[in-house]
Amino acid sequence: MNEKINEVLEEMKLEMEESLESLKRQYKTVRTGKVSLSVVDNVFVNYYGSRTKLAQVATVLALDASTIAVTPWEKNLLGEIEKGIQIANIGVNPTNDGTQVKLFFPPMTTDKRKENVKICSGITEDAKVSIRNHRKDANIIIKKLEKDKIITADESKSAQDSVQKITDQYTQKADENFKAKEIEIMKV
Repeated sequence: MNEKINEVLEEMKLEMEESLESLKRQYKTVRTGKVSLSVVDNVFVNYYGSRTKLAQVATVLALDASTIAVTPWEKNLLGEIEKGIQIANIGVNPTNDGTQVKLFFPPMTTDKRKENVKICSGITEDAKVSIRNHRKDANIIIKKLEKDKIITADESKSAQDSVQKITDQYTQKADENFKAKEIEIMKV
């Protein structure tokens, strides 16, 4: 296959791989049966006028399957941490005991599990749209190479077939990730 086509395909694979990694990172923010520290990944705190990730101003620990403790490195941040958690809307209200903020997650109901599966389904759809956009970008480049007479029509057709096969593989990987996450969420 033409060197230019190989470059296009490799670049597309890298971008699709990034889409899958993003999917996996977003899944981590969705609660399963036991509490995960990644549920606070999207919590930001006002730290001396700067929007700062919670993990950069406090120690975050899972005390048990349903409790997270957040101990600030500076006591004056307790209120800001509480406010950041409320703004992030992670599904629990913070409890401030004067030294740390605790998050008590109630056991997940079947309805909440189903709701979280729907959230993951939406995240998966977004990843698949991203993958299809990378396919579209690659095909545009390949068609331009053909138009500029850098590759032949046959090479263009073959390259577009390869693009579709790779796209199908990454779409299938996204679906497989979703199935695994769905099982994890629904497991009691």
